[in-house]
Amino acid sequence: MAGVNVPSEIMPLKKVLLHRPGDELLNLTPNTLEELLFDDIPFLKVAQEEHDAFAKILRDEGVEVVYLEDLMAEVLDLYPELREKFLKQWIFEAGIRTDRYQKIIYDYLNDNYPTNKELVLKTMAGINLQELHTDKSNSLVDLVSDASKLVCAPMPNLYFTRDPFAMIGNGVSINRMYSETRNRETIYGEYIFKYHPDLQDVPEYYSRYNTFHIEGGDILNINDKVLAIGISQRTEPDAIDQIAKNIFESDSPIETILAFNIPNSRAFMHLDTVFTQIDYDKFTIHPGIMGPLTVFEIKSDGKGGIKVRERNETLEEILTEYVGRPVTLIPCGGGDRIAAEREQWNDGSNTLCIRPGTVVVYERNDVTNAVLEEAGINVLQMPSAELSRGRGGPRCMSMPLWRDAE
Repeated sequence: MAGVNVPSEIMPLKKVLLHRPGDELLNLTPNTLEELLFDDIPFLKVAQEEHDAFAKILRDEGVEVVYLEDLMAEVLDLYPELREKFLKQWIFEAGIRTDRYQKIIYDYLNDNYPTNKELVLKTMAGINLQELHTDKSNSLVDLVSDASKLVCAPMPNLYFTRDPFAMIGNGVSINRMYSETRNRETIYGEYIFKYHPDLQDVPEYYSRYNTFHIEGGDILNINDKVLAIGISQRTEPDAIDQIAKNIFESDSPIETILAFNIPNSRAFMHLDTVFTQIDYDKFTIHPGIMGPLTVFEIKSDGKGGIKVRERNETLEEILTEYVGRPVTLIPCGGGDRIAAEREQWNDGSNTLCIRPGTVVVYERNDVTNAVLEEAGINVLQMPSAELSRGRGGPRCMSMPLWRDAE
């Protein structure tokens, strides 16, 4: 399965990219939670057990699981000359601008993490001042800084592999993230999609060096001809204009992009936190977006540009048109306002579809899960006490690389 093939959200999942939570979670502190986009500190041991249970569910369903850290290490193993380039880029993007500290950190990482897998995991975990054993007499900054000060911030959001780069049909969007905290996550995608033998020839529809923000949680493949993208807290309309032009100018069969304008809110962070497809004719949805939701249809103008029009029909009517059959919207929390708000906060609408009608969900969302089962959906429940503290569900934690065609 060289390359990628993700023409839909629901067809049989064959290969998926994950990141097992690591020491980056140990570098979360109450003072850095807001900066690092967390609401609480997950217990790493349990988070890893939950994530392993997630991976087991996928494997038991016949899905090949690959890990981000392994793919990046494989690139550096194949091309040893890239290690220095990667390290220097990572150090610069971590905000280290002085020659002194660039050298200190480079030497520290190069000397203490000889294998590429160890090195990659350490770049994800971050570095604090006390690890570096610097001569403090050479620097006023070092003398007045707390030893636990983070010199290079961790990347605790990396277990949400959906966001840094997103598969679109046979291509990829390597995203420019909303937060500086997360933008460094896309470095790994830059190297993997340029150098890894399984992924190096994948067309790139968006670059991490573009100006405007877009994140994978806002990108949903409705089918091989229709793509949905959320205009959200994390994705700007300017980015959607740009990616639409790039897709329409490529060999992609996509003819229509539906832009969903959702409320700008942490609870509605991405389109996939309020809206996911789970069967040929069924979608989960958070009822709180039904009122303020606006949908725009984007097509090529045939001259290298795009044409956009607002769709005034109901969401069911729009989806029915593009899915090609009448659709049912299943509300998170079964439509109960309190249950919907509570379970939406814990990603009740953020499902990962393994095949039509079979989804992975967080077990804690028992009201929504019962509603899905009543609708005939095969619900595969995973533990989520700690993983859910990061505000992302099974879809957020997975990046499909290959789905079988219909």
